[in-house]
Amino acid sequence: MRIILLSGGSGKRLWPLSNDARSKQFLKILRNPAGQMESMLQRVWRQLNNVGLANNTMFATSAKQVEMITSQIGLDAPIIIEPERRDTFPAIALSATYLYSVLGANLEETIVVLPVDTYVEDRFFENLKQLDRIVNHSSANLALVGVQPTYPSSKYGYIVPDASVVADDYRKVKSFREKPAESEAESLIEIEQALWNCGVFAFKLDYLITRLYEQGVALQYEELVKQYHQLKKTSFDYEVVEKCNEIVMLKYDGYWKDLGTWNTLTEEMAVSQIGKSVMSEDSNNTHIINELHIPITVLGLSDVVVAASPDGILVSDKAASTRLKEWILFEQRPMYEEHQWGTSKVLEYISDEDKESMTSRISMIAGTQRSIEVHFQRTEVWNILSGKGELYLDGKTIPVEAGSVCQIPPRAKHGLKAITNLEMIEIQIGGNLLRDDVVEFSYAWGEAAV
Repeated sequence: MRIILLSGGSGKRLWPLSNDARSKQFLKILRNPAGQMESMLQRVWRQLNNVGLANNTMFATSAKQVEMITSQIGLDAPIIIEPERRDTFPAIALSATYLYSVLGANLEETIVVLPVDTYVEDRFFENLKQLDRIVNHSSANLALVGVQPTYPSSKYGYIVPDASVVADDYRKVKSFREKPAESEAESLIEIEQALWNCGVFAFKLDYLITRLYEQGVALQYEELVKQYHQLKKTSFDYEVVEKCNEIVMLKYDGYWKDLGTWNTLTEEMAVSQIGKSVMSEDSNNTHIINELHIPITVLGLSDVVVAASPDGILVSDKAASTRLKEWILFEQRPMYEEHQWGTSKVLEYISDEDKESMTSRISMIAGTQRSIEVHFQRTEVWNILSGKGELYLDGKTIPVEAGSVCQIPPRAKHGLKAITNLEMIEIQIGGNLLRDDVVEFSYAWGEAAV
């Protein structure tokens, strides 16, 4: 059995902490058993390790999220990279071709797909092991996991089981209901014993590879990468699940929660204040999450979430936070990002008609390096605040330390390695500060310049 963790999301439902580069699964606002802050991604990976499934697991994600995953899980994190975001069916199809054509997985092997931000107990992942047996011993093409609802919710999809019992631990699926009204959800639960659909799919690799072959989709991973932009932007539920007649369901009666809004996420936070903040005692059920260097004070406000980051500031009634996505009407570049080498935080961004400038604070981890690259439309100035490092500039390696000021002109091949933990202010000035003005080079630090 192999597991594919889908890591996607546009980062709007938990704005301003989440953005296009840092979706909700990367936010370190939960606590692990040791009392340390961890993200949903790290929590799921820890739980998979706890039950012995991590070695059989891979992440499927867009190129934009690769650095976030490796910075939180490690450089050896097994990742299948999507060239662009195209919903869950293309992502799962690409993953299937990678397993089939690159790793040479057996077509009879069971593949289990689930979202990376699943918030559950370890027992949930223990139960996933049963899917391998269910897929092999039932006549079904797909196996899903249904969660026993704790209340009638309009936020979730529902799986309606067939009245006849197939086996002791799984049942045939009769139908689906996608986010019904609460009154209908109540009826589904009480009369038809419907369960929440938690987005888990299990199938034999052969089943999906055959479907892709019938649709004329390339079965070689490298070919599908080139054709990826041609795949329909559609969900796996719509393209596969709803068109499949033979589906069974494994019931899970333990704790499960979708931490997709500030309202639900704050219910699982171990502390009510993160970052510089002051809150009065008469502020009940209120949470403050502050990533800025300036303090936030909240007086006499209850049932409120206050979240601040370089991307913006949110002050919301918790119940109203479910509407946040429809109010994010502006587009802007991510102002905070995590990388393999550390973090970058935009302090100021100014855009005129034909010129842009951006000032960022860069924090690098000792022993890491930024990529060797060339810019064509910008000049960069690096002001080293603390630590020691080495600047690579057009074939020369130059030592830098606190107080060093480095100017990088357009078309200069450059990079930076941190000898110790290193902090610096980076100023970019030019006509185009987007990533498409960057060309990266493969380079092992210390090798002869090419």
